[in-house]
Amino acid sequence: MPTDTISAIKLSLAWVPLATPISDAKVFTGRQKPLTRVAMLFAEIETADGHTGLGFSYSKRAGGPGMYAHAREVADSLIGENPADIGRLWNKLVWAGASVGRSGLSTQAIAAIDIALWDLKAKRAGLPLGRLLGAWRDGVPSYNTSGGFLSSPLPEVLDNVEASIASGIGGIKIKVGHPDPKVDLTRLEAVANQIDGRVALMVDANQQWDRPTALRMCRAMEQYGLVWIEEPLDAYDIEGHAALAAAIDTPIASGEMLVSAAEHFAMIDARAVDFIQPDAARVGGITQFQRVTARAEQAGLMMAPHFAMEIHVHVSAAYPLGTWVEHFDWLDPLFNERQILEGGKMMLSTRPGLGVTLSDQARAWTEASCRIDAKGCTDHTHG
Repeated sequence: MPTDTISAIKLSLAWVPLATPISDAKVFTGRQKPLTRVAMLFAEIETADGHTGLGFSYSKRAGGPGMYAHAREVADSLIGENPADIGRLWNKLVWAGASVGRSGLSTQAIAAIDIALWDLKAKRAGLPLGRLLGAWRDGVPSYNTSGGFLSSPLPEVLDNVEASIASGIGGIKIKVGHPDPKVDLTRLEAVANQIDGRVALMVDANQQWDRPTALRMCRAMEQYGLVWIEEPLDAYDIEGHAALAAAIDTPIASGEMLVSAAEHFAMIDARAVDFIQPDAARVGGITQFQRVTARAEQAGLMMAPHFAMEIHVHVSAAYPLGTWVEHFDWLDPLFNERQILEGGKMMLSTRPGLGVTLSDQARAWTEASCRIDAKGCTDHTHG
């Protein structure tokens, strides 16, 4: 039987504007400016037999153009390759750009291509990606984050809580880490009262506490029965996370800012978290995400992937232990399809692959694109 081969790869850089600038603790502590848009890197793969795959990666601040440029440089190494050989192709891509490292921006760039290969593989099998990966469940408990940013006044946050619960969400996460701890505790008390046990509750400090503050704040929050306290410390303070996890009853979650499987291994092996939070787009795609989840399962950890629900509902459905998926509607305009919430869960799509296709709006927001095939790379201009 003839082997199908990759005939072309289209890469696109698009920008998703946010309706309202948002701020978490990193803004209130002066480390970042409010977020106004998200950079998206799309990879669309075509094969000689007419199969296609779609993948994406992203950056919430600097880095989008760099990811696009790196992917553009290395993608030609896949032309003529068998798209089914995903592990080998990931290795080929990462070594094509290894002089700038095998983590961080370089692997976030190839994540879009890796995810497109998995989407293609699942489509060829006629299966949703979660089923291809070996789903354990039809739906994954889902929580909302986008309604609880520190930049939102408390009355607005409370309105968002009601809207999220009405939509079928299973949990609410609010941002904490404000320089004034009284602000955090006041907002948490109000949200907890508003929820009144109807759904789960989590908080996220976005790495803005030092060790003494984290211990003090986590202890003050124990009374609320939180599912987890997220990123109480710097993402790379593994020792601090481990000590904190051992000192309090509330589970600790972290991992979204780690940009390689190896960094996640270090956190897992140190028992630094109860919930590991990998992001497929940041660790290098689904190929590397599966390495993380294999280690996490072995350690008996729960999982709650970060952002990108269109990808993470599939990998979460295929994780054997307890897991949540984060609901963000920011990327909705990019796709023709929507994720479905029912009874507190995000349901696994019945459509093949990721189950999403790019919308006309995604094309309209595209700033740069190129098509790479056996003849070379053709750049396209966008007005």
